[in-house]
Amino acid sequence: MTTIKQLSNFQDQSVTLKGWVYNSRSGKGLHFIELRDGSGLCQCIVSADEVSDSVFESAGTLKQESSLEITGKVVKDDRSVGGYELHATDLKVIQIAEDYPITPKDHGVEFLMNNRHLWLRSQRQWAAMQIRNTIQFTIHQFFQEEGFIQMDAPVFTGNAAEGTTTLFETDYFEEKAYLTQSGQLYAEAMAMAHGKVYTFGPTFRAEKSKTRRHLTEFWMIEPEMAFYDLDMNMELAEKMLKYIVEKVLEKHEAELKTLERDTTFLKNAVANPFIKISYTDAVEQLKSDKTANMLSQMFDDREKELAAIKKEMEEIKKEHGSAKKWRKAQIDQRIKDIHVRIDQIEEDLRNIPVWKKSAANFEWGNDFGGSDETILTMQYDTPVMVHRYPAEVKAFYMKRDPEDEKLALALDVLAPEGYGEIIGGSQREDSLEALKERIAEHDLPEEAFDWYLDLRKFGSVPHSGYGLGLERTVGWICGLNHVRETIPFPRMLGRLKP
Repeated sequence: MTTIKQLSNFQDQSVTLKGWVYNSRSGKGLHFIELRDGSGLCQCIVSADEVSDSVFESAGTLKQESSLEITGKVVKDDRSVGGYELHATDLKVIQIAEDYPITPKDHGVEFLMNNRHLWLRSQRQWAAMQIRNTIQFTIHQFFQEEGFIQMDAPVFTGNAAEGTTTLFETDYFEEKAYLTQSGQLYAEAMAMAHGKVYTFGPTFRAEKSKTRRHLTEFWMIEPEMAFYDLDMNMELAEKMLKYIVEKVLEKHEAELKTLERDTTFLKNAVANPFIKISYTDAVEQLKSDKTANMLSQMFDDREKELAAIKKEMEEIKKEHGSAKKWRKAQIDQRIKDIHVRIDQIEEDLRNIPVWKKSAANFEWGNDFGGSDETILTMQYDTPVMVHRYPAEVKAFYMKRDPEDEKLALALDVLAPEGYGEIIGGSQREDSLEALKERIAEHDLPEEAFDWYLDLRKFGSVPHSGYGLGLERTVGWICGLNHVRETIPFPRMLGRLKP
């Protein structure tokens, strides 16, 4: 079966496509059907002069999302979506859809989330999922080329990896078990067998948060490497992210355009070294006059932009009444875009004063919150690697800095443009006695980690690893404002359907 994506191979030939009506309009003796088949979009022209009366009549009955089979000649046309048109010679209706609930008008987020199973068909959501797929495949490709093997960590665990407050507890044949927060502890065991491994699977956090960066179920990629120190860990993380971004830029120019993604930061991420800064230096930067002035200027810029686009909306609304049909469609779309931008600007205007106060009052020893990460990354055009955090705010398994026991050999990679943390990792504690002390300090039951302690009894070596959050990475690369659009069916606080 031929797909829209393959049409360039069949120029001036007759093919049959199967798909759904994405959009349609009719003129005198012509029906224009924008067909989607999962691989792309194609304009199909059904002319009364080229098909039978019954076929022409059938084409006129098609509603949005009706399914059909259409045959015709592939004609190159650079003005058309995808660069090719199909001039129909035959058409068979598979099903006439009911009135489709998602229309070009501006729907609220709650409505779209309740109809996520249908919202996935829209062009923006389709583009995001296409890029997500490439990112997933590219991650596998990168690690396989680097000599890693993929191994799978269990979903049911008997112990915590990232603290006990965000565990989903479940009954496991009358024994207490938890949904995994991370595959890392198990990856460490597998690295001691294979040297370099990575896990790729779902993880769960029972965190009662509704921010744009949080999901309760998300996918993590977690490499673990024997004989790696913190610097080698950072080098690998940078190399992997550059590899991913490069592949997306190479393969998805059209999809990024559909998402209206400014690719400047992505291209900079590939071309330039990542910024490396210690936690202590990052705190000083956060509290600096430079940061305060940047936020004040941002607030002023947002106020000016808000006034300008509100004025634009008033002007084009006046034009709407006397505009021709094609222009009204343009105006409706622009009004929709303006509403989205107004919401974003008003959110920024609410947030910036809070960010400014939080940055000025930040104290060394605290962990960075989402707003702190946003402020830091706004000042750079490449990802920022923050390293050597206070040990007290990091997990028990992170090795202390031999030059300063107050610090952990930890790293976070923060994506630019305010997207924040997409990678968290560290050099792992390889001393048995030190690890026992950390488990006790975190008030964790040692017996739950007896197998993990064995890794330090039998051939312990320096080793490191990190976790990449897939959804946050997709969000940054696609330029999406909320992680709910980065996964087919998001699970968040209060969202278990569809």
